[in-house]
Amino acid sequence: MAPNTPNTPSEGWVAALRRFIEPAPNIARCELCSLELMERHPHLIAIDDRRLLCACDACALLYSGDAQKFRRVPRDSARLDDFQMSDEHWAGLGIPVGIAFFFKSTRDQRVVAIYPGAAGAMESLLDLSTWGVLEEANPVLRAIEPDVEALLANHLDGARDYYRMPLDRCYALSGLIRSTWSGFTGGSEMREAVAQFFADAVPACDSVRRVAMPDAVEQHA
Repeated sequence: MAPNTPNTPSEGWVAALRRFIEPAPNIARCELCSLELMERHPHLIAIDDRRLLCACDACALLYSGDAQKFRRVPRDSARLDDFQMSDEHWAGLGIPVGIAFFFKSTRDQRVVAIYPGAAGAMESLLDLSTWGVLEEANPVLRAIEPDVEALLANHLDGARDYYRMPLDRCYALSGLIRSTWSGFTGGSEMREAVAQFFADAVPACDSVRRVAMPDAVEQHA
């Protein structure tokens, strides 16, 4: 019997079966219209439940804004040079680990504190009354956009670094910490992963320094 050619019914049946049993490629799609997305694409935050959604450019433009139920997460980051936070202020925030991020929640009408760890992103239920003190010392905090930007604080292993960071990047860091965590304190793999995250983030960040100007106007270095 002659072998099957590519155009025989047998070949078509085999190809169809292969497509059925092989997993479909993991293609990112817009969660609002299902359009296939590029690797780098916008994210939206759902105000009501703080969900993070992947979106195409058109949906990100159409559905985001102050009058909408979604807000677009910005892409720009900034390292906050000369940020003022004493160890006493940090202790007053009640964060049990060395990394945390803080953002203003429109839904909850308060500042939310999230700290990453072995169990993922955990929300702090402790008193955040010292936030007002931090705002007085650091007026740049008032410019952080509610729901979509955060103050990311790194006190891990003696660091004292602060960033204005998009919320999706903060959650990405939290996922990185969870996936590399080991033992009781995180382990060396987690610390190396965190160090690499900040090494990658710093070159992409503008640096913001406080200067002596009226109304605490911030200048980009």
